[in-house]
Amino acid sequence: MSACCPDHDQPGHEHEHEHEFGPLAELVTVRDWLRYAVTRFNRGKVFFGHGCTDAYDEAVWLVLGTLDLPLDRLEPFLDACITAEERGVLFERIERRVDERVPTAYLLNEAWLGPYRFYVDERVIVPRSFFAELLEDGLVPWVEDPEAVVDALDLCTGSGCLAVLMAEVFPNASVVGADLSAEALEVARRNVAEHGLEERIELVASDVFDSLAGRRFDLILSNPPYVTAEAVAALPPEYRHEPAMALGAGEDGLDVVRRILAGAAAHLKPGGVLAVEVGHNRALVEAAFPDLPLMWLSAQGGDDMVFVLRREDLPT
Repeated sequence: MSACCPDHDQPGHEHEHEHEFGPLAELVTVRDWLRYAVTRFNRGKVFFGHGCTDAYDEAVWLVLGTLDLPLDRLEPFLDACITAEERGVLFERIERRVDERVPTAYLLNEAWLGPYRFYVDERVIVPRSFFAELLEDGLVPWVEDPEAVVDALDLCTGSGCLAVLMAEVFPNASVVGADLSAEALEVARRNVAEHGLEERIELVASDVFDSLAGRRFDLILSNPPYVTAEAVAALPPEYRHEPAMALGAGEDGLDVVRRILAGAAAHLKPGGVLAVEVGHNRALVEAAFPDLPLMWLSAQGGDDMVFVLRREDLPT
C-alpha cells in the first residue's frame, strides 16, 4: 500500500488491472474499498456471527486485516492508496466472503478474543465465547483466589484460545487443553507457541475425560458443542465452513454436556469448580438436570449462557 498515488495504478499495470477486474480499477483508496465491501456484504446478505455484528465492522476487519494495518487505527489510512497487487487480494477475499460465505476469520486466518489474537483455519471453530469476558476477573467469586489455581483444564479446547486465556488469568496454573480432534490440536499448538506458553499449557488428545484418568483440577472450563439438531439444520451458510463436530451435539445439543457432568466430579479437587458454556440452552439444561443447583452467570454479551457448579454439587 502506498501513501499516495495517481488516479490509476502504477505504469505498466493499468491495462492489466482493468482487464482483470474491470470497474474495480476505480477503487483506489482504503475508503473506496471499505465502501465497496460494505455494499457487497449488504447486497449479498451475508451473516455476521464470527466476531462482528454488521457490514461496516466486518469490512473494516477484512480490509485492514488484508493490508496488515492496525485494526484500531482506521482514520490515518482512509485516503491511502492501494497497489494493484493488494487490490487483487482484497477483491478475491471480498468475493469469497459474499459468494462462498467464508467467514472473515478464515480468510484472514485470525480471530480475536478481547486483545488476544489467535490463528484459525477451517480445522477449528472460530473462537467466540462468553468466557473471554468472564475470565477477565478470574471467575471471582467462584474462584476465590486466581493465584491459588494451580491445575486447570480447558475441555474441548479447539484452537486453544481459552487455554491461553486461562494461563494468562491464572498465573500459577498449569493448564491442560483437551480435544478429540487431532487437527484442532495442531492449531492449538500453534497458538500456544505464538503466545509463548509451551511450558505452561499441555495439549492432550481426549474424548471428553477419556485420556485424563487420575487427573484432578482446581478448575474445569468447557465451551463444548451444544447446538441442537434443529438449530444445526437452520444455521446460516457461514457456519458450514466450521467443523461439524464442534457445533452439533445430538438432538437436544446436550450429548457432550451430559458426559461432562457425569465425569467432572472425578476430575475436580475438593472445592473445585466446573464452568460450562451452553449458549441459549438454559431451559434444555435445567429440564435435563432438574436436581443440579446450577448457577447461571451474566456477561455483557448475554446472560444465562454459562453455568457453574462446585465439585460437591456434582454426581459422583
